[in-house]
Amino acid sequence: MTSSIVAKRYALALFQLANEHQLLDQMEDELRAVKDVVNHDSEFKAVLKTPKLSIQKKKEIVKEAFASVNTYVINTLLIMVERHREDEITGMVEHFLDLSDEQKGIAEAKVYSVRPLTDEEKNALSATFAAKVGKQSLRIENIVDSNLLGGVKLRIGNKIFDGSLRGKLDRLERQLLG
Repeated sequence: MTSSIVAKRYALALFQLANEHQLLDQMEDELRAVKDVVNHDSEFKAVLKTPKLSIQKKKEIVKEAFASVNTYVINTLLIMVERHREDEITGMVEHFLDLSDEQKGIAEAKVYSVRPLTDEEKNALSATFAAKVGKQSLRIENIVDSNLLGGVKLRIGNKIFDGSLRGKLDRLERQLLG
């Protein structure tokens, strides 16, 4: 099995448990924290990958590190450690979050702008563009890009909405030359 299939299976099982027990929002928050620790704590990552530690010792470390998380989350992590799937934890979390977003009608969007957007501007963009991609709302990541000259450029999945001045100038140039 490829890694993405393995991660999807763990994520789907955990997602079904979250739905059955009405713990989706709580588990989502906890899994974001797990992902942050696994991705950004180099010591923790090294401990999970080292072959010198026994599986039992790794499981104890995981239990200590995530003592405050939900039982279902911790049990999933322990099973993954037991089956040498430590490298799949981040993928599992990402797939879980994708499933959660799909159920809630939320899409991830990257918005490129010349300056940081205000919350009002983010809400307006979410309201306008969510419907265009068949979602209820957007989770916006704002990226400041001074090359745009003005306006905004949105990337939602594989769709790009370019309302930037740089994009308009590029399209005008292509029209004039073509």
